[in-house]
Amino acid sequence: MASLAHGLAVCTPATLAIAPDWVGPVLFTGLNQAADWTVVCGFCQSHWAADRPIEVITASGRHTTYPLGDLQTQAPPPLPCQLYLPDPRSAAVERLIAVVAQLRHPQTGCPWDLAQTPQSLAPYVLEEAYEVVHALRQRDVASLVEELGDYLLQVVLQAQIASETEQFDLAAVATGIVEKLIRRHPHVFEDVTVKDVAEVRQNWEAIKAQEGGRPAGLAAALARYTVTFPPLLAAFKLSTKVAAAGFEWPDVDGVWAKHGEEWQEFQEALTSADREAQEAELGDVLFTLVNLARWYGLDPSLALQGTNQRFTERWRLVEAKLERPLQDYTLAELEVFWQAAKRQLADG
Repeated sequence: MASLAHGLAVCTPATLAIAPDWVGPVLFTGLNQAADWTVVCGFCQSHWAADRPIEVITASGRHTTYPLGDLQTQAPPPLPCQLYLPDPRSAAVERLIAVVAQLRHPQTGCPWDLAQTPQSLAPYVLEEAYEVVHALRQRDVASLVEELGDYLLQVVLQAQIASETEQFDLAAVATGIVEKLIRRHPHVFEDVTVKDVAEVRQNWEAIKAQEGGRPAGLAAALARYTVTFPPLLAAFKLSTKVAAAGFEWPDVDGVWAKHGEEWQEFQEALTSADREAQEAELGDVLFTLVNLARWYGLDPSLALQGTNQRFTERWRLVEAKLERPLQDYTLAELEVFWQAAKRQLADG
């Protein structure tokens, strides 16, 4: 038996006894007699799920594919032959690619999918990303698997649409990220030594700067954050980036002082009729809150998302208690329901 780590494993009937627990694809060769075929089929059925695809390759070059569980109902192939089990991970991805391609088929595809463009799908990319984060926060593994699948669909859809005009395909996307990861991790893939995470980040930024393709300099990076990310995330990115460059308070007391200053300016702006000034000062207050979050190791986007989720759950419990139209309740009555909902959720 020959085996490549996380690659193709090659096995014969004679080497089944020393076969490891393979993760990737497997090729069984030397199936020259009926006994060889029987032994290998039994081995496969006892080691892998019935829905794992297999491919029978005859000496004439004919390829036949069906699920492993169908071995019992399929007639034995002409011998000699080979039996190939694709990597179940890559097989699943290939199936997803094929399904998405069918959805986009000009004649037999889905009208909704055919109507989509890269730009029209942009909101769904954000929506699915937030759904993934929600599943992570809930620590719901089943939901996480589902939401990651929905997010993966967006990646495959974008690649499929691009491939239709020969711009790029999913292989190009995967190749690009693999090359980037290898290039930016010389301490893993080359003879480079790092002493801590801080040095890893320093090397990462230095390598990014050498790669080109984007305007250089801190200002250019900040401009990209501003136009690319949602405002709260952009603010966090901006403050983190300039702090790493040295534009930072010596301690958190300075951040609190700045927050107090901006809050005072916001209150003063509210006494005027200048709407633009009010929004500007409110933005400054929010930005100082983002800086405070950063100093305390908190993610403001996740914090606000959590608050939104808690608010929604509390309101669901409040609504369940209503026995008459909402407008018929006083604020004091609703507050009683609200506090009860808070306690119920806090108690689990």
